[in-house]
Amino acid sequence: MISRYTKKHLSKILHVINDAASKYKGVIPDDCWHEPYMSEQELLKEFDSGVHMFGYDKDNILMGVMGIQELGDVTLIRHAYVLTEYQRSGIGKLLLQHLLTVNKSTTLLIGTWQDATWAIRFWETNGFVLHGREKTDRLLKTYWDVPLKQMENSVVLERQVKPSLVSSK
Repeated sequence: MISRYTKKHLSKILHVINDAASKYKGVIPDDCWHEPYMSEQELLKEFDSGVHMFGYDKDNILMGVMGIQELGDVTLIRHAYVLTEYQRSGIGKLLLQHLLTVNKSTTLLIGTWQDATWAIRFWETNGFVLHGREKTDRLLKTYWDVPLKQMENSVVLERQVKPSLVSSK
């Protein structure tokens, strides 16, 4: 049910991302919201920068996606989205568990919007710790390339993975 998705699956991945991201409209600053939330060009840029996407597919429907990007000593979780109609059904947790099996780092980081309380709750429930403003800003500057307005409205969460859970692949 979970498999790797590539550039040839752009339209399916974008459908999931843009459907799920509709939840941000009216929550994040208006000048950070745009439609579509992610364009084809932006997703191609993510693939080119080393993001590996995985998807949960059932009955030939891509229901959720989650990516990882290895950056030196850390792994970033990137673009974690589940179709609106399938949210809160365990798909996000299944995708995260899969990423833990392919991850090669002991430190996982995820960035999200500070007002996306449902997302923060999900990550905290799954063992991630929310960082304060100072550390969030430092991590965002180090590992992400986002506009200042997005940085000001984002948070970073971190999870340390026990060495026995880190993949040797």
